[in-house]
Amino acid sequence: MAIIRANGLEISYTVEGEGPPLLLLHAATSSATEDWAAQRPVLRNHFTLYLPDARSHAATRWDPRDGWSHDLLRDDALAFADALGLARFHVAGLSMGAGTALGLAMTSPDRIISAVLAAVGVEKEPRASVARRLMDPDTIAREDPAWARRLARRHDPVQGPDAWKALLVAIRDDIIAAPMPSPEELRRARLPILLAVGDRDPWVPLEQAVKLRRQLPDARLFVAPGVGHVVVAERPSAFNTVMSQFLRSTSVSAPATATRPRPGV
Repeated sequence: MAIIRANGLEISYTVEGEGPPLLLLHAATSSATEDWAAQRPVLRNHFTLYLPDARSHAATRWDPRDGWSHDLLRDDALAFADALGLARFHVAGLSMGAGTALGLAMTSPDRIISAVLAAVGVEKEPRASVARRLMDPDTIAREDPAWARRLARRHDPVQGPDAWKALLVAIRDDIIAAPMPSPEELRRARLPILLAVGDRDPWVPLEQAVKLRRQLPDARLFVAPGVGHVVVAERPSAFNTVMSQFLRSTSVSAPATATRPRPGV
């Protein structure tokens, strides 16, 4: 893994493949190399993949008690692209990462060639209620010790002992408190967008995904039947086909390499 400084962080990331640049952003409490494991072998044949760990996750050190929000994640992602010298790029995100990717599409549409948003939520409920129920660290430690151990192995070696607990609290509180994008903000995302959702997602009901597709200027929707929240892993073959076709169809004018001097890492 490589390290690059951006937005006050030492961001840990993996880079692989060749072709137009594609940022792959992971879900809450995870990492990009894990979340996109089923897509990487396919995508790296056609794209240069950049897989950063978000702040407070895995090897990107940050104490979430010093500040943590979806706006910071968006700023981190744009600063990461700037540090790498990526003038324009594709972006794909899962859940939390999809929210970051949508934030980039709304605030910096001139920088984004296209976006893939898997399991993105733009309405307060049921996300806030699900977060209250599922993201309590004490409950996880007591009732799901296997998950608690996975979280500790993923985050604590770099972030510190029991850092995963502070991370869950920060993510949960941000989900509950963060404002949702307005229709006007969504209309600023004037670029090709692929929405992907499972029809049994407890976080993002199908009807909300359909509504979001109608609100975005240039969006299409892939629905995976019988699938929950992690559509990229639960139905990888179908998702990979749709994602690859979408990205390649929007890559005609994309630069194959960075267009600014690339710093050493």
